[in-house]
Amino acid sequence: MLIANLIHTDPDILGGTAVFYGTRVPIQTLFWHLEKNISIDEFLDDFPSVSKQQVLAVLHLVAQSFNNQKIINLYETAVG
Repeated sequence: MLIANLIHTDPDILGGTAVFYGTRVPIQTLFWHLEKNISIDEFLDDFPSVSKQQVLAVLHLVAQSFNNQKIINLYETAVG
């Protein structure tokens, strides 16, 4: 799935907050749910306009963005 078909930003939708394409559901809301140990299925129940395919694609995108070397770089920056 292309990023342009997955994530949308528009100043007229929630002030430009990144949302799942075709919805008004912020991407960050998924991560807030996961941080609170709320399952993906419960997230999807709470936000039926988001598809499971969209959720899995966002998680895949994030996983690809944080390869091992990037994680090491973040750690080294944090500990300084």
